[in-house]
Amino acid sequence: MKKFLVIRFSSIGDIVLTSPVLRCLKNTYPNCTIHYLTKTQYTGILSNNPFIDKVYSIKDEIDEISKELQSEDYDFVIDLHHNLRTFRLKQKLGKTSAAFPKLNVQKFLLTTFKWNKMPDIHIVDRYFKTVEKLDVVNDQKGLDFFITEDDHVNLSDYGITTPFIAFSIGAQFATKRLTNEKIVSLISKINAPVVLLGGPGDKEAGEFITQQSENTINLCGILTLNQSASVLKQSTKVVSHDTGLMHIASAFQKEIISIWGNTVPALGMYPYLPQEGSKYSIHEVELSCRPCSKIGYQQCPKKHFKCMENQDLEAISKIVNQ
Repeated sequence: MKKFLVIRFSSIGDIVLTSPVLRCLKNTYPNCTIHYLTKTQYTGILSNNPFIDKVYSIKDEIDEISKELQSEDYDFVIDLHHNLRTFRLKQKLGKTSAAFPKLNVQKFLLTTFKWNKMPDIHIVDRYFKTVEKLDVVNDQKGLDFFITEDDHVNLSDYGITTPFIAFSIGAQFATKRLTNEKIVSLISKINAPVVLLGGPGDKEAGEFITQQSENTINLCGILTLNQSASVLKQSTKVVSHDTGLMHIASAFQKEIISIWGNTVPALGMYPYLPQEGSKYSIHEVELSCRPCSKIGYQQCPKKHFKCMENQDLEAISKIVNQ
């Protein structure tokens, strides 16, 4: 029996995107043991995954857990984060390992000089490069996200009627999301009830948007991540920025209307929907300053924020309403 340690510290979307590797690893080695190391705040994403035998977590540093991991005597370490912290951990474990190609040079060239040297390959397929020597191949069945009956949201408890559109309004950085005013304008063009999803930091924005909009319900900061996933699963379509809930929606094979600001799909993080019949649409504004970052900023470096201000809301709403 083989024992594997998979490492991905953060964040929500990146962890969800590792799920095909876990499934295919378990299918290749049915009797193997898979442990997963992440940050403490993300353990809930993994706790229901049947392909994981144990989840380890750290709050800040690997020294919190390194001795315990050393006692596990792993056969192979699959590093899907690939930074200095994981390098130090692998040194301590002293086991055979592989790390996925982060393409930092290519990302730097794209974000700094706008030279696109990125390969036309999704990050999921880059993750699979890490397990090539284990003869693990992508089964092309997409992403996984597992929720339990306890996570199920009864829509009627919140006055939600079907069909409805789920709108993931949040993003870790402001330059990855539409302004509240733009969201209000977009919702005014949608011919269906809209349910707003996001974390506690999005609650105030959600309240502003619902006050300015009709037929809109704000669940930002009210639900857990897994409960938000339950709402996504029950939705008709999902409107989302480049954020974690977009990837959870991909796991549920939802039609996704994906709105991009300072980041670009060429970085390899667009919706991962390989199944026949699955579909998504990308909405972005072509600008010489994009992408300005591989993650984002709290305000536009150029001060104009055209990547979101110039979004074609008519075109977006047309696809939502189809």
